[in-house]
Amino acid sequence: MGPMEVFSTAPGYEVQLANPGQERSLRTHRGIVLGEATPIAEVVGPIDTLVIAGGEGAESGEFDPVFIAWVLEATGRARRIASICTGAFVLAEAGLLNGRRAVTHWNFCERLAKEYPEVRVTPDPIYLRDGNIYTSAGITAGIDLSLALVEEDHGHQMALKIARQMVMFLVRPGGQAQYSHMLSHQAGASQPLRELQVWMLEHLQENLTVEVLADRMGMSARNFTRVCLRETGMNPGQFVDRMRVEAAQQRIDSSAHGLKEIADAVGFRSTDAMRRGFVRVLGVTAAEYASRFRRQVEAKGDVLN
Repeated sequence: MGPMEVFSTAPGYEVQLANPGQERSLRTHRGIVLGEATPIAEVVGPIDTLVIAGGEGAESGEFDPVFIAWVLEATGRARRIASICTGAFVLAEAGLLNGRRAVTHWNFCERLAKEYPEVRVTPDPIYLRDGNIYTSAGITAGIDLSLALVEEDHGHQMALKIARQMVMFLVRPGGQAQYSHMLSHQAGASQPLRELQVWMLEHLQENLTVEVLADRMGMSARNFTRVCLRETGMNPGQFVDRMRVEAAQQRIDSSAHGLKEIADAVGFRSTDAMRRGFVRVLGVTAAEYASRFRRQVEAKGDVLN
């Protein structure tokens, strides 16, 4: 549904929902029935973008040979091919990913690599491209990929416009990790520490010393340091660094603000402090990260870097 919404909102696309069976409706694995489906045997002629969705069928390991043969034939008349989440298994079964880099949902990357050893599984990105074949991670990553395809065709401003209409927080570049390091740490943390993270995100501009964070938790600085190390694997200073760097990454990815403005917004006292923070956390400077991931777009006659 996510990719359908993106392409239906963008100009110039005729979206066709195809059903591997004979029915003219399509039942998802969640039991939702989608109308106006076309049996694949009736999908003829050139295809601009062929999108293969994932789900329980793709994850089962048992594939209808008629459907796989159709996918293989259809790719021959498609300009580009994309898979959403575990739809990568369908492309792999058809042999389309052999020798190519591909990604799927992080929980299935190991299985994809094991079952299809000729596929060069890259587990980290939210989506990637190898030739004219695109693969994506989880469900929301399919929306990110769809926006990237719209951007290829219609430019960054159109992709941003659709993202705003869909009330998306930002348009993520494909090189972003599938999940935030802070989110993965949060999963195993206690509720008080998770609540502290939420509070910190709202107060990144403040002086987040060990004493300030410990007081917020109702602990001594020494005890808080022990708890932080035990539950996150980071000391308080590293914990704050990580949160500020990830917040800065989001702003770099989704805005045209300068590095000085971003540094101020996330609590780094200077661009030099943010540079050092990025090097400690990511191994690259903030400027290097921005040059790699920030899109160059034209707006009102100006190039926004």
